[in-house]
This record gives sequence, structure tokens and C-alpha cells, in this order.
Amino acid sequence: MQKVSTKSAPAAIGPYSQAVKSGNMVYTSGQIALKPETGEFLDGDVKAQAVQLLENLKAVLEAAGSGLEKVVKTTCYLKSIDDFSAFNEVYAEYFKHQPARSCIEAANLPRGALVEVDAIAEN
Repeated sequence: MQKVSTKSAPAAIGPYSQAVKSGNMVYTSGQIALKPETGEFLDGDVKAQAVQLLENLKAVLEAAGSGLEKVVKTTCYLKSIDDFSAFNEVYAEYFKHQPARSCIEAANLPRGALVEVDAIAEN
């Protein structure tokens, strides 16, 4: 197992890695809408937060030698399932190849986020 770390994405806010590589797979930690330059949370609607967190996810995957196009599975957590359609509008732009996905409503996400996403990708 190899830890992945990049300054192009927010630093982990707890005792975990941004991602780990194991064999030919990359497993990312959940990303929320933190600005990598400052670590500050992007307060905005679900679409704005989705763009920021997906850019963060992209940076982590690229640091691992992978990319969004190599994602095989995502898990998406929405504070409100009512944001499902709005979130999907942004998600579809980043994942045109339509990887497998789970999407659930979560009562409370870190920093009051409206959405969080983690991914499994080929390396």
C-alpha cells in the first residue's frame, strides 16, 4: 500500500490519507468542497460544492497516476436527497463514462457540507 498526497487538493482533516494505492487500484478518501490553497470551506449551493469537490477528487487521482476517466465506482453522500438532480447535473459533466455509483442521503457531513464523494479507480 502506498499513500497518496498532493498540495493540489485539501490536506486530510483527520488521521487518514487523501488516497491510497494498492496494486493497480486507487482508493480515495471522501472529498468535500474545501479550497486546496487555503483549506477553507466553500460555502455555496450543492452545484458549487460539487464542482469544488470533484476538482479536488481529480487532483488526488492525478497525483496517484490515475484520473477521473479511470474511476470504476463512486460513493456520493448528499445532505438532502432533494439535491439529487442538481448534483447529477454537475456529476454528469465529470463522469461521462458513467462509473458504478451509490448515492445516499447522510444526516451530517464534515464542515456542514452538502455533498461528499469518494472513488475507486484503476491506476
